[in-house]
Amino acid sequence: MTVHYVKGADPILRDDSLSALIEELLDGEDRSFALEDFTIPADGRSDAEDDEDGGDTAEITGTPFGSALNAALTPPMMTAKRVVVVHDVGNLGKPEVKALEAYLDDPVETTELVLVAGGTARGAATTATALEKLAKASGEVVGTASEKAVDVLARELDAAQLMMRPAAAKLLIAHVGEDAGLVPGIVDMLAAVHGPGADLDVEEVDPYLAGAGAVPMWDLTNAIEKGDVPGALAVVDRLLTVTSPTHPKPLHPLEVMGFLHGHYRRLLRLDDPEIRGNDDAAAALGGRMNPRAAGFRLRQARALGTDGLRQAFDHLGRADLDLKGERAIPGDVVMSVLVARLAALTTRAAARRT
Repeated sequence: MTVHYVKGADPILRDDSLSALIEELLDGEDRSFALEDFTIPADGRSDAEDDEDGGDTAEITGTPFGSALNAALTPPMMTAKRVVVVHDVGNLGKPEVKALEAYLDDPVETTELVLVAGGTARGAATTATALEKLAKASGEVVGTASEKAVDVLARELDAAQLMMRPAAAKLLIAHVGEDAGLVPGIVDMLAAVHGPGADLDVEEVDPYLAGAGAVPMWDLTNAIEKGDVPGALAVVDRLLTVTSPTHPKPLHPLEVMGFLHGHYRRLLRLDDPEIRGNDDAAAALGGRMNPRAAGFRLRQARALGTDGLRQAFDHLGRADLDLKGERAIPGDVVMSVLVARLAALTTRAAARRT
């Protein structure tokens, strides 16, 4: 086997899979002689990227991938094999992919070529998916079976021979949010402190939860729709401040504002007595949402009512002007006030219904 694709969206989990694969491929060979490592930058594509025919493979000469491919074609020196690792392959352009396909038609048997997912260039995700399929046809695809935090936690607890009570697991998963890659380190720490066989509850887990992970945007609207003011404030604070391997930059207040505007615009489109069920709601939203999810939005719109939606847009409009400098209020304060007002609308709407 000469080509391997390391998949995964979480960089920590992906790097763990990569490290294990490299150790397996080296099989005791001297890393300094056998291992070569390359990273494809977002601007590392060849000049032929925009050619309709994908460009001439000769055009990759001088590009980072050209150097990687040259290493793959070079016989090993002082070792039995050569391991060539190429990171962020989603940044490859058409000529590079064409050259890779040509290489895989006649690979060097003494070279283990490792392609690692990732990349920030336009179309990187599509390119990475295509390369994964290509590698699967010619070699193997490795990586974490599931990157959901709950699944990663179950695997890590099993490996560490630890048990965790449901309340403690819920606390840990809420803490890491979308960054499941934080789980292995936390479990390793708990295993070092408590030892194999420990049965962990909230009291044993909570002191070791530092450095919260990022959370998905919909956690904010979920908290608002429950009327959970403290929860909504906690989520918006994490959105605006937390950085992590999967979210290297916190969100700007205007990004969160744009998300909230989009959410309430969808609710406003559903404020129509002619919309009577999930299918009608999905059609009203342009068919871009499945009926079940559209029905959930319909119930939210019904719960707020026309007056509640009007007040929500009043709050959104006021906050938008403040973010753009009408009043000298810090952006994080503007967003905190906004989400508190939006969550309070839900609470008042529920009180009116009862």
